[in-house]
Amino acid sequence: MNNYERNDLLYVCSLIEYIGRVTNNHRGYVVKCIGYEGLKHLYEVASVNHSLSFEQVSNEVIVDYNIKIGSFDTSKCSAKIPSYISIGGVYKRLVIELNNGDIVSTIYNVFNSFLSDEISNFESDLYYQNNSYLSACYRAGKILD
Repeated sequence: MNNYERNDLLYVCSLIEYIGRVTNNHRGYVVKCIGYEGLKHLYEVASVNHSLSFEQVSNEVIVDYNIKIGSFDTSKCSAKIPSYISIGGVYKRLVIELNNGDIVSTIYNVFNSFLSDEISNFESDLYYQNNSYLSACYRAGKILD
């Protein structure tokens, strides 16, 4: 994966995180609404969307894919909330580590896994953990001791 592809992946992962925060939704719900073809399109146009604000692009995605307002509000935790780009970076590294040859499918699967809600629990320190540990948890299907 070259640097352009990594930047596009970071953009898409950060956009999903941003939309999840704006709409108070689980990140898995967001990617289910967008779907595989929608994620593929967002990944393909990420280099163009970089020049637009996250707010503008997310508003278009929310409308285009009919993403409803939910009740998964991660802003009310007592801990300092990391930026959506920081969390996008966590997902980017995880997707790269777990990539099965189809980057869009891997994005979809990672955001739909149990680990996504665990990463969004900003009261824990899971999102600070190293990528090897997160990948091992994903593969095991549970948080490892």
